[in-house]
Amino acid sequence: MIWVLLVILIVLLFSGLYTVKQQTSAIVERFGRFLKVSNSGLNFKIPLIDQIAGRVSLRVQQLDVRVETKTKDNVFVFVVVSVQYYVLPTKVVDAFYRLQNPQEQITAYVFDTVRARVPNVQLDQLFETKDDIANAVKAELDQVMDDFGYGIVKALVTDIDPDTKVKMSMNEINAAQRLREAAIQQAEADKIRVVKAAEGEAESKALQGQGIANQRKAIIEGLKESVENFSSAVNGVNSQDVMNLVMMTQYFDTIKELGLSGKNSTILIPHGPGGMQDMSDQIRNAMITAEQVNKSTLSPKA
Repeated sequence: MIWVLLVILIVLLFSGLYTVKQQTSAIVERFGRFLKVSNSGLNFKIPLIDQIAGRVSLRVQQLDVRVETKTKDNVFVFVVVSVQYYVLPTKVVDAFYRLQNPQEQITAYVFDTVRARVPNVQLDQLFETKDDIANAVKAELDQVMDDFGYGIVKALVTDIDPDTKVKMSMNEINAAQRLREAAIQQAEADKIRVVKAAEGEAESKALQGQGIANQRKAIIEGLKESVENFSSAVNGVNSQDVMNLVMMTQYFDTIKELGLSGKNSTILIPHGPGGMQDMSDQIRNAMITAEQVNKSTLSPKA
């Protein structure tokens, strides 16, 4: 009989021993009334008198809340808020007894805060002010949940999901703006190419004209020198005879060049040595007329 009582006593003694895991607290009650909070490790309770009412995790937990609301420009969106919370080690009793379902409590405050903030901003601004909404949610929960033994680590707005048609419209607007910008840039590039081409052509014509002027100047100086040398070397020859000879020489050189070129087929020009006198007369008359017009222009009016 004594051995039986001893065995029962040992069994009861060992049944009073219990362990609590790390980052966990156990709530011990005696006859239905709170007795103590047991922390991690090996603990003891009086068998048949004390009972473990529950265990509370002290780890950080996350609750994702999906809120449907509308913006200031009447666009319905889903805002996902992730709340990271934990039980305060010094308020385990409040966290265990005061709230029946802490997640429902947190969800209610998240709904209230989000639906009070989002209708004040437009859809485009909502993406920019999501941090402000998250901070407002955290501030609201910090003030309320601390009394219930919960601390808020962070509140994050992890997703803003407008209606599918709204997202398609936003993408189309963005695409149209980018196409418009591309068209403007392409037009500017075409303008630059046209301007640069015109500037290059103008510069080319200017250089070409300068080259022609220099060429004519050199020809005139050469003709002048040739006339002077020929007149001094041959007696009885005037400058007009020399010019006719030079023009005839250039005429035959031109005929020779035209004949050597394979791209020419038929040329209709006055032909014959006697034509040089006519050409010379025409050039001389033109020069005399130009000189008279120039003198009449420069002379003062009576």
